Amino acid sequence: MKFFKSVHAAAALTGFFSPKDLDTKNHTSIRLVASTLAHDTMAYYTGNASEAKSVDVGNVPKPYYWWVAGALWGAMLDYYHMTGDASYNDVVLQALTAPTNLGKGLDYMPAEHASEEGNDDLFFWGSAVMAAAERNFPQPDDKLPSWLDMAVNVFNSLISRWNTADCGGGMLWQIYASNPNGMTYKNSVSNGGLFQLAARLARATGNDTYLHWAQQAWDWTAKRGLIDHDNYHVYDGVDIRTGCSEVNHLSFTYTSGIFLYGASVLANHTRDPVWADRASRLLDGTEWFFQPDEPGRGIMYEAACETVDKCNYDMVTFKGYLSRFMWQSTVMQPALRDRVAKILEPSARAAAATCTGGDDGRQCGMRWWKGSFDDRAGLGSQMCALETIQGLLVADSDPPLSGKDIRRVRDRSWLHRDTKAEHLAPFGVGPESQKPTSTTTTADVAPTDDDESSDKKSENDARRLGIDDGIVRLIVSFVAGCAIGGLIRTMGWPLHGR
Repeated sequence: MKFFKSVHAAAALTGFFSPKDLDTKNHTSIRLVASTLAHDTMAYYTGNASEAKSVDVGNVPKPYYWWVAGALWGAMLDYYHMTGDASYNDVVLQALTAPTNLGKGLDYMPAEHASEEGNDDLFFWGSAVMAAAERNFPQPDDKLPSWLDMAVNVFNSLISRWNTADCGGGMLWQIYASNPNGMTYKNSVSNGGLFQLAARLARATGNDTYLHWAQQAWDWTAKRGLIDHDNYHVYDGVDIRTGCSEVNHLSFTYTSGIFLYGASVLANHTRDPVWADRASRLLDGTEWFFQPDEPGRGIMYEAACETVDKCNYDMVTFKGYLSRFMWQSTVMQPALRDRVAKILEPSARAAAATCTGGDDGRQCGMRWWKGSFDDRAGLGSQMCALETIQGLLVADSDPPLSGKDIRRVRDRSWLHRDTKAEHLAPFGVGPESQKPTSTTTTADVAPTDDDESSDKKSENDARRLGIDDGIVRLIVSFVAGCAIGGLIRTMGWPLHGR
């Protein structure tokens, strides 16, 4: 049985670090606030206490839809990547490999969720497994394909629905005729999801097939007026019943973020200044979503719904994805770093300032520009705050891996393994594995023997994360408590479920 050691235990055992006290210039403060937010986000999830084949495994509670679960696991993969805290990794692994999420085709098209899955929903699960591949997140089940192959399966599923019969291309919003909403609507988030996933696969594999699809998805979206040529706002969609001639000018935060990161990845991969310019202009276009008026000047908001208090349970999660992809774009395009930090740091502080609600005094609000908790607590509000704040650490995180540095890793002794490419056994990426099919080979990575004592390793792990010496001593003092936390998660007991 594996016990976990992590900085999360310091917060769990000594009282949580109050998000409202966030110092955006202090990495220890950011990590501790992120730890608190991660805990309080995962408090909404109890699926790990369910039967292995239950539809609740890896899913989020109603009224949220299944796609939000895919987005949640992407956020928690980012949390581990940026903080080094492995507390939730087994839960993430269970969720991403659960049969009721993965589906019989190993492509996140499960029959159990067909009634609520659209092409945009599929992207968020594909994005999560792509992130797992790009970071060599362990996948120990030899009966399942690698994370990279799962991402390829999602890509293949998406392009199988590329529709040239209506409006010369693009994907419809919905997949199944039993879900008629969106069977005539081609929306930018579905096509943006294909664009971004194709861009990341092109960079990861070097296969120009993916580059072609990324270019095609961009060209179709831009041609249909869904990316404004003047201000680079990204609009919601077009309807095939009008020949895709009438653009729905609603605009949501996450769609701009999806295209921004895809363009940044392509700029990094191709070194083509056209993509760098598009990424820069898409970043300019996000100004739409930063409150122009007092008292919330410069604070991110969901322009389509927040000021009129009409955000539904999907929309309350959107700001987190814009934050995620803005921060990650700075890794692919360092030239954007100062601009993104200037834009997002005020929103990170504003988000943290709302986290004073609920019985525990830590629940976050939704309307950050209000300046205080707004009685809009929930999973969506917690996720948005977490993604915006943990992204402050992105400059210290490793960039996504690519090529032969992407390997299948079986070892799950989380904090005893260095995930940097040079420390891992080779993963064979030959010509065959460049094809957009399931071709991953396997290289077992055995745990490294180490003479360090358990306490000493905890101390060194924490120092590598940049934790102050006083907090290091605190972590070491409570290593036994960490083990208890790990035991709770290993046994599948609820994470403080509501």
